[in-house]
Amino acid sequence: MFTNGTLVLYKNQAALIKECGEKYTITYSGGTQKVREKDICFLHKGPISSLNELQSTDTGENTELNVKFDEVWELLQDEGELSYTLSALAELALGDFSAQQAFLIYEVLTKHPKFCTLPLQEPEQPRFALRSAEEAQREIEKQSEKQREKEERAAFIERLRRKKLLLPQDGVFMGEVEALALGKTDKSKVMQEAGFSVSEEKAHKLLLDCGLWTIYRNPHPSRRGLSMQSAHERLPPFPEDETGRINVDHKAYAIDNSWSCDPDDAIAFDGTYVWVHIADPAAAVMSDSPIDRAARNRGATLYTPEGASRMLAEESLADYALGLAEEKDSASFSRALSFRIKLNDTGAVEQADVLKTRVKVERLTYEAADAQKSSPELAPLFAIAQKNIERRKQAGAVFIDLPEVHISLNTEPDSAVSENSPAETPKAPRVEIKAAVHCESASLVREFMLLAGEAAARFAFKNRIPFPYVCQDKPEIPRDIPEGLAGQYRLRRCMKSRSVSISPAPHAGLGLGMYSQVTSPLRRYSDLIAHQQLHAFLDGRPLLDKDTMLERISAGDAAAGAAVKAERKSNLHWTLVYLLQNPDWQGEAVIAEIKGNQAVILIPSLAREALIPLPAGKGLNDTLTVKAAHINIPELTETYVSVKEA
Repeated sequence: MFTNGTLVLYKNQAALIKECGEKYTITYSGGTQKVREKDICFLHKGPISSLNELQSTDTGENTELNVKFDEVWELLQDEGELSYTLSALAELALGDFSAQQAFLIYEVLTKHPKFCTLPLQEPEQPRFALRSAEEAQREIEKQSEKQREKEERAAFIERLRRKKLLLPQDGVFMGEVEALALGKTDKSKVMQEAGFSVSEEKAHKLLLDCGLWTIYRNPHPSRRGLSMQSAHERLPPFPEDETGRINVDHKAYAIDNSWSCDPDDAIAFDGTYVWVHIADPAAAVMSDSPIDRAARNRGATLYTPEGASRMLAEESLADYALGLAEEKDSASFSRALSFRIKLNDTGAVEQADVLKTRVKVERLTYEAADAQKSSPELAPLFAIAQKNIERRKQAGAVFIDLPEVHISLNTEPDSAVSENSPAETPKAPRVEIKAAVHCESASLVREFMLLAGEAAARFAFKNRIPFPYVCQDKPEIPRDIPEGLAGQYRLRRCMKSRSVSISPAPHAGLGLGMYSQVTSPLRRYSDLIAHQQLHAFLDGRPLLDKDTMLERISAGDAAAGAAVKAERKSNLHWTLVYLLQNPDWQGEAVIAEIKGNQAVILIPSLAREALIPLPAGKGLNDTLTVKAAHINIPELTETYVSVKEA
């Protein structure tokens, strides 16, 4: 029914038919398109030669047309017709209906509060019904509200462009910016409208600049899809009449940092066997249970300066962490999955057994253990650890000692209270960074954990238990490794990535023939699943097959990898906040590598590395004093300069 030059609607836009055939060739604002007859709707037979002949829909005539259609609406109130065509209404209002006016009239009528656009019936002309007076009034109010919202948004966009928001009322428009900064979306329409680049970092900066966020907001766990809340489903307590668990008659020591509150390992030596007792949540967390799946989705406990977001429920620590019950009641004891290890004369693992035990545990800090290292109770443990270090050195183990720090937040409220404020006034957290003090007992614990990992791997291999073995290829270490921190930095760069396999293989970095991680089931999913396999074997229950086990470990490791990245970025975030809180900070730096006219420096007091221009006359391991220069929290970047050059 259409001919060349006919004006039609296509996707609610004006279009002109240029050629007729099995399909119609049309031109419209989007270009030229071949369409079916049912895809278009008739407006005017024309003919017109170009869409440029159409009257603009952005002219002052819209107001005049609205007045005329108000009169038409009044005129037709008593006619009783159900609907009217576009052309009929146009002729009543204007006495004429030209192709040039057709699309303008269509646009005016579709927005007129007293007319209702009926569903298009291709290829007929659009039809309209009259609204009742009440409906028309409601539509007028609705359109007025929309116009008001449009004007408010336009005013907000202008304020956003100038970064001068009216708070708190403008906060309602900034939800999508906050969602972008938190990694919950990758789009922000308001940022685009205001002319800002759209990225997580730009959104973060905008929120800071506008005063909606402070520098104390850490978005990095959220960007990795991680919760800052611990798992919520509590593990059931151990039954009092539990069978298959033996009592051991020695005392074991849980040695850890002073700030640790989730001790999951304790060590002992009874004169014949080395004992490594590990917290035993796998006694309650059944394979693929809801708690197990939730732990797998987390992968690991997330540790940030704000606190710990635990893989297993916080409330479970009282029952499953080692030594906590004994601190409350000296008659209590801890349940553990214990590795009983017999060493040969060289200190190597000769025999390994896995037992479900009840054991008395005493908690010690590293500092307290160091102070007691010559005592009859701890001296044998230190001697065993030292022998294991020597054994691993002979096997090619690589020992790397780089600076570490502990970052914490002091969030104690101000004690000074005004007359108008009966409660304590909260204050911004104060960042505290303390360099880790090297304690011999930290090495002691490390060596016992390695013995447990080696013993578990050998036990699983001997008993053909599908098990997660951790391995690492031998590093290529050059002969000219320098001394000091520069050498430690170079060694770290030589190391290969570790991998998890269902077949045992050497862990070259540790100097062990086979190894598995089994000492942190409260906070690492791969350790938990290893414990589940050991429990199933001890209880005579079916084991996970290799493929299923590896699939679950891969899922857990992927989630744990996200937690590690979130921890690193969170630590850097709070380090930068620390530098902003301490603008006069200066610290010692050590040159770890020289790259042409630049130097890689290590800053021990911050555990940071940075690239700076190489100071004249300086070489590897030389020290210099530096200060922070440019700190950018949204981008997580900072630069340092030599104090002499500042």
